[in-house]
Amino acid sequence: MKSSISPVRWTPPQAAAVRHPKNIEVETVALPGQGPEDTLIDDDGSVLTGLLDGRILRVSADGKTITTVADTGGRPLGLEWLPDGTVLICDANRGLLTLDKDGRIATLLAEIDGRPMRFCNNADVMPDGTIYFTDSSTRFGVDEWMADLLEHSSTGSVYRLTPDGQVTLLATGRSFPNGVALSGDRRTLFWAESGTYGLFKLDLTDPEPDPVQVAAIPGLPDNIARGSDGLIWVAIGSPRNALLDLLLPKSPVFRKLVWQLPEALKPKAADIIEIQAYDDNGTLVHDLRAKHPNFHMPTGVRERDGKVWLGSIGTSSLATFPTPAR
Repeated sequence: MKSSISPVRWTPPQAAAVRHPKNIEVETVALPGQGPEDTLIDDDGSVLTGLLDGRILRVSADGKTITTVADTGGRPLGLEWLPDGTVLICDANRGLLTLDKDGRIATLLAEIDGRPMRFCNNADVMPDGTIYFTDSSTRFGVDEWMADLLEHSSTGSVYRLTPDGQVTLLATGRSFPNGVALSGDRRTLFWAESGTYGLFKLDLTDPEPDPVQVAAIPGLPDNIARGSDGLIWVAIGSPRNALLDLLLPKSPVFRKLVWQLPEALKPKAADIIEIQAYDDNGTLVHDLRAKHPNFHMPTGVRERDGKVWLGSIGTSSLATFPTPAR
């Protein structure tokens, strides 16, 4: 049964008047399954990704060999390396999981203060194994992500998990906090907030830090990741939706009506690929756009050694392109 929503009014910031994104060409790799949400690149250039049905795939660097390495039994989203070479999995339904080199899945963290995580989404990891991660909503799970954006009740949070198992709440009352990335010196934590079209940062050296917005994203940012080029890469799941922006400050009844519409009539992600990259000061370095018949709605981005890989919950393919020159 579909959940009900209790919309909260919010006035979106004015969109940037002018943009000049650079058009790029991408290549795609077809996968045996739907919704490769994130990507993680191994030392040999192969790519790990998680599918809608719970499988974790490994795709060879040339895209010709695809193997199943594990099945979480849930919905894997963000993927990261842990210091010992195991894979950290943000499973929307099961919480933080680990995947070892033998393909074994183990639960690292499923509950916070006795509450099962509703929407474990993305993470980044310190060299000592400290994990920073997002739980995007306490109201809706991954299958109803659009309900959270329509409701805009801002129940998401950002957390830290230390190797001894201690969980610390770093920021709460956030509107769909999503991708997470550490600064190059690991003194600052960045995260993307889908519900407010923003890239935020938190000073980890401050005992009582306040989140600061460092960049306005021209759409709904999803996963973010620090590249080997030192930049913070941002996957933009969709440009801003004019209907959503129109309804957010108006009477909640309109968004309730939209939520009850058949899926075919609800707002959709644009049939386009948009990716950005920022430096640690929040300065835009790359603003990229592409179109491809087999790929849209990028939700994961990873740059390493001159190549960028993209994932998407809206397709059954990965996409890739060379790292552009600065």
